[in-house]
This record gives sequence, structure tokens and C-alpha cells, in this order.
Amino acid sequence: MAKFKTIVLMVGLVLIFMYCGNLIAGEEGMKTAFLAACGMNFFSYFFSDKMVLSHYKAAEVSASNQPELYQIVARLANRAGLPMPKIYIIPDDVPNAFATGRNPKHAAVAVTRGLLNLMTAQEVEGVLAHEMSHVRHYDILIGSVAAVFAGAIAMLGNWARYGSRSQNNNRQSALGVVVMPLAATVVQMAISRTREYKADEGAAYLTNHPEWLISALQKLEGYAQNYQMTAANAQTAHMFIINPFSGLKSSFTGLFSTHPSTKDRIERLRQIGADIKS
Repeated sequence: MAKFKTIVLMVGLVLIFMYCGNLIAGEEGMKTAFLAACGMNFFSYFFSDKMVLSHYKAAEVSASNQPELYQIVARLANRAGLPMPKIYIIPDDVPNAFATGRNPKHAAVAVTRGLLNLMTAQEVEGVLAHEMSHVRHYDILIGSVAAVFAGAIAMLGNWARYGSRSQNNNRQSALGVVVMPLAATVVQMAISRTREYKADEGAAYLTNHPEWLISALQKLEGYAQNYQMTAANAQTAHMFIINPFSGLKSSFTGLFSTHPSTKDRIERLRQIGADIKS
């Protein structure tokens, strides 16, 4: 199912690019947009993880310089029957984490410096179990492609703004610029909300201690409400365990959130905890 969703995203990217290219510059614009979209798909499949890690200035670590963190990830990978992913630390004091890569053999997990400083070892394990569940469910490729997808939509907005040929096309392009980002946001939201619940559940059973992730989510939510990651952007917000823009207050926050509410996630985890104990 995850692979199918990825294909749908990639095909959707091509179609949206072609539609907007036609609005902006007719047949020639559509051809150019098709080539651009194909190149974007190729790039997103093979290099989107590197792009995201580079954006957040993530540094790879090993067993020699981060032995406790390495042991936690190795233990979880062994329990999940997964290859050992690469591990990165993001130099940001706000706690958060994400996983990326195109498949379990080419996966990476990244945690912020703040998460390691502010969480107990058990809470860190709960968070990393959540991220390893994303790896096991092949969510990581979807998340990486969706990040490039969102960035491409933003690029189309600039293309439409400066590339229109006539006043009529200006109006059509303006419509495309409004509707297409909205469509991308809805798709991104739908993918992310479902997969976050599944990753939470996977983490609960992987550690057999859902209370670890519950405690971590409570801390993560508290910090996200009051602090924002330095390099956070809208295109990659869906990749994190907690939306880095949770603290922004808006009437549209609930509708267009890339994550379920932390309260709902915790309630589900408590139910799983009750099932585990019974």
C-alpha cells in the first residue's frame, strides 16, 4: 500500500505540473513541466532524504561517539527485523525527530540535540520506536516524496507569478496557485495523520511500553507549543513526530494540521497499553 501511495504521489506531481504548465505557457509549458516533473520524481526517489538531512544540518553519528543512542536504535532494529539505519543528530535545542530514506535498506533516523538532552533513555526509545515503525511500514519514502512534492508546488507558484503570458492566463494561473497548494496540503495531511497513528501503535508493541512514548509525546507537545525549530519549514513538517509548527494559533490549524492531535494519539496509546496488560 505504501508503494502504491508513493506511485500515486509521483503521478500526481507530473499531472499537476503539466496542468499548471499548460495554464502558464500552453503546449510548450506543458512539455517543459512534464520534463521538470519527471526530473523531480527521479530526484525525490534517490536524493530527497539527503536534501532533508542537509537542510537541517544533521550530522551522522556512530557507536563510538553516541554509544547509548546507537544501542537503542540497534536494539529496536533487531526487534523489528530491520537493517540498522544511519543515525543523525540535528543541532537544534527543540526536541523532535524524524525518519527518512527510500526503503529500510537505505533508511536514516534523525533526532534533535534537544530531544537527547530533555528526554529520559526510555522516552528516547519510545520516540525512536515510532520512527523505526515508519521505516518498517515504508512510510519514509512517502514522507520524503511528499516533502519534495510540497516544495515543487511552492516553485509552481513562483513560476506562475512570473511566467504568465496574458491577463487571462494571470487569472487562470492565480486560480492554479491557490488550488494546487491547497490540494497538496490536503494530500500531505491525509497521508501523515493515518501513518502517525500506525507508527504510534507500532512503537507501543515494539517496546511493549506505550507509556514511554506517551511521556515523550507530552514533553514534545509542550515544547512545540512554546518553541519552534530554527530551520523548520512547511514542506517537511509532516516528517516529524510532532508538528514543529504546533504553537502557531490559527482557525485553520486543526483542519490543515499534518498530525493528529497529541491528545488523540495519547488516548489511543493508553488503550493499547490496557490491551497489552490484559
